[in-house]
Amino acid sequence: MNKYRKKAIKKFLLYFFVSIIIAVFSSSIYIFLPKLPDSIDNRLRDTLFNIRGEIPNTDNVIIIDIDEKSLSKLGQWPWQRNKITKILENLTQNEIGLIAFDIVFAEEDNSSPHKIFEEYNIKKENIPNYDLEFAKTVATTPTVLGYIFELEDKEHLAQGSPEIPAIIVERNKQLGVESLIKAHGTILNIPILQNNSYSSGFFNNIPDNSGIVRSVPLVISYDDVIYPSLSLEILRVITQTNKVVVNYDEQGIENISLGDLQIPTDRHGRILVNFRGKEGNFKYYSAIDIYENKIDKKELKGKIALIGTSAAGLLDLRATPFESIYPGVEVHANVIDNIIKGDFIYKASWIDGANITLIFFLSIITVLMITYTAFWFKPIGTIFLLCSFGVFSYYVLFTQGIVLNIFFPLATIIFAAVITTLFDYFYEIKQEEAIKKKFASKVSKEVMDNLLKNIDSNEFQAMEKEVTVFFSDVRGFTNISEQMNDAKKLISYLNQYMEPMSNIITKYEGTIDKYIGDAIMAYWNAPAEVKNHADKAVSASLYQIKELEPLNKKLQEENKPLVDIGIGLNTGLAIVGEMGSSLRSDYTVIGDTINLGARLESLCKYYDSKLNISNFTKEKLEKEYIFRFLDYVKVKGKNRPVEIWQVIDFGNADKVLQEELDLHHKAIELYKNSNFKEALEIFEKLENNENKTNKKIYKIYIKRCKEFMLAPPKDFDGVYKHNTKA
Repeated sequence: MNKYRKKAIKKFLLYFFVSIIIAVFSSSIYIFLPKLPDSIDNRLRDTLFNIRGEIPNTDNVIIIDIDEKSLSKLGQWPWQRNKITKILENLTQNEIGLIAFDIVFAEEDNSSPHKIFEEYNIKKENIPNYDLEFAKTVATTPTVLGYIFELEDKEHLAQGSPEIPAIIVERNKQLGVESLIKAHGTILNIPILQNNSYSSGFFNNIPDNSGIVRSVPLVISYDDVIYPSLSLEILRVITQTNKVVVNYDEQGIENISLGDLQIPTDRHGRILVNFRGKEGNFKYYSAIDIYENKIDKKELKGKIALIGTSAAGLLDLRATPFESIYPGVEVHANVIDNIIKGDFIYKASWIDGANITLIFFLSIITVLMITYTAFWFKPIGTIFLLCSFGVFSYYVLFTQGIVLNIFFPLATIIFAAVITTLFDYFYEIKQEEAIKKKFASKVSKEVMDNLLKNIDSNEFQAMEKEVTVFFSDVRGFTNISEQMNDAKKLISYLNQYMEPMSNIITKYEGTIDKYIGDAIMAYWNAPAEVKNHADKAVSASLYQIKELEPLNKKLQEENKPLVDIGIGLNTGLAIVGEMGSSLRSDYTVIGDTINLGARLESLCKYYDSKLNISNFTKEKLEKEYIFRFLDYVKVKGKNRPVEIWQVIDFGNADKVLQEELDLHHKAIELYKNSNFKEALEIFEKLENNENKTNKKIYKIYIKRCKEFMLAPPKDFDGVYKHNTKA
């Protein structure tokens, strides 16, 4: 395993560990301080309800509303019981399915005639008793009464207990598990009503800490006896179930069973209400219209009628996820409709484990996303994760009915994104410092900036890549060093030359590989991509040659040796990357392409050229240059022949130079075609030209032509073999 892969694995493990730490931190708060952000979590879920909007109900439940219209006609509440009796009778005559009161009749009707007669001690037979008449009607109609439990321990609490016409069984309850809501007292209907009713149920609506009703208890414990809610009792009566089973698991209550019907609850026996929408989602009928029997029988037949109030003065208004003012009676309508339709929402007993798993999963995903994406994508990716989890929570809530915690996963995403961004920032600073330290003196600012932008890329891994390699060498440096005979002066002299040459290389986006005494090795297109790298290498080389003139002028003034150089360029595939040992390594290039570049530089002396390039480099050039073909050779150690070209300058040659080059290239073609005699004539003519631009090339070809004329080679292909490096 190479060290780059080890480094990548080390980085992955580091950030993975960071994600685990973040997840453990979030999970710890979730486990040990679960109530802290409950209000925010509930508000987020309320938002999902509002996004979903209203949904239709089953149309099985209607509400008989003691509204402002009814109060204005029948008088202030409480009404005389004979009026309520008439409402029950009218509903029964219209074949109502079941009637339930979201009202408790805790006091006798003081307006009843018999009560008035008693008050004045008047004895007379057959005086109407509205409470008795109401009780008889309750007993002979499908009516379920309501009552209230006192959940706080107060003084002077009523201690009566309602009768339960069903068996309530606790199943799988473990010793020490006490999760039921406990009541301390009751507010019951007056005995004559309570005793004449077939059944009754409590209608306590318990808001959460934020004052919003999101759940309703289906069972409450009082004096070690379990009592059903009004909604649960209505469903029990409808399903004609005689036994209610409260099922437990390790956490508390898991669900409540009515025969084959299972109602999922939280551990305290509360059903989370899947609200159908805003107030009025269920059909409301004014109590006065029922009293006056104005409602079509078809609208009432077989329905469950809840009698309650929406009048503000009667104080039965609640806050729900949809509205801050919502009739309490409609909360019960929602619960009954939920149970009938079966579209429950609930917190399963395993939900804590699921929430913690989500926290860990989202922490890991967020950290890795932030770590391995571009800087501009990080906020987009974070928002995408937040929205994705929102959509996931919505889907799970309204299609599967599972209530996930929303706050902690969202908070984990944000927290993980912030922490990882900060961590990544400091990590990248460290990486940048390492890169700057390694390459600050080797590459141009543009290349450095590109490396830092792609700090997490594979730029430093060993790979095969096309490069243009550069070698330069000071001519006659041995003599120069002998002349100076002072190490400090020699180093100063070399630095005086190296400084401008190095600046030119980095200016044209080259990477300086190393200084080898008086020689410079550099390359283009590594570690970062360099567009038109061959052109930039040639441009840098020509400008170095041009820089020699002002440099030599200054050296002459300082009475120092003048500088002359040779440069070789080659383009091709090479192995690039950081190489060395674990103790010391360097980013460099190796391969045949590099070796050929070095040979081309050493052949500058042979051909009297300052800049030699291969045909591989020439083929990559896009700008205009003045070229002279030098030779078609096999260099030492290579079997594949290569063309060597001299680059004289930028642009196009002047007339005199162009004429010389045209003649030279004509002679070269004759030479390649074995027309040595004709080639010799042209080479001799060029050699005798006083304005010739190369003093040695023509001598080389004159000598070859004469030798080949004396001993013509067989199957001549124009290739000359160099048996030495220079």
